[in-house]
This record gives sequence, C-alpha cells and structure tokens, in this order.
Amino acid sequence: MSSTITEYFEIKEGKAVESANRKLIRPSFNEIKEQLNAPRRAQKKPVPPDQTNAENFYYVKQMQAKTPMVFVLRDGETLHGVIEWYDKTCLKVNRDGEPNLLLYKPNIKYMYKDEPQ
Repeated sequence: MSSTITEYFEIKEGKAVESANRKLIRPSFNEIKEQLNAPRRAQKKPVPPDQTNAENFYYVKQMQAKTPMVFVLRDGETLHGVIEWYDKTCLKVNRDGEPNLLLYKPNIKYMYKDEPQ
C-alpha cells in the first residue's frame, strides 16, 4: 500500500505533496462573454397537427347510431334528419317524409342532437 501512495504523492519536508500536474478546467473569460452575447434561440413549441380527426370521429359516431340531428343553417333555417354520409365539404342528410339533402358544410351554422319528442 505504501508503494501506491508514493506513486501519487511526493514527500517534501515531511509532508505529502501531489506530484501529478492537475489543471483546473475552467472556461476562459472570453468564452463566457461570447456565450452571454450570443443570441439565444427560443425553443418553439411543436406545430399542432393539421388534422385532429375529431370532426370525422363525431360524424362516424352519429352515422352509426343513426342519431336524429338538427342542422341550423347560416340563414336561420333549421333542418331535421340523420347523417347518411359525409366528405370533406358536404353532409348527406336523410329526412323522413321530405327529400334527402346534400348540405354544404360552410352553410351549416351549427348542429345538435334532436331531442326525442
């Protein structure tokens, strides 16, 4: 054990002194100054997805359950029916005792489930 101690330390004037040259790793003042002056890039939030599929999920659910719906159009007219199918721009609505309609989505102000009477 004494041999390992003498490898790492020299004995001078009765005291053990470390013989290895140790250099402290410190950044220079100029490096720190450059880091502070450098423009920081703000981390941006990731862009949300273009399509959440929430609308599609809602239409499929109402189509499968054949839920009676009320469609209120932009001009205030209300229509009652069941969604038969949909695509990117339109809804096909089946109505009882009246002609079926193809509704253009931008013309629909809002829609909701029809209350059973």
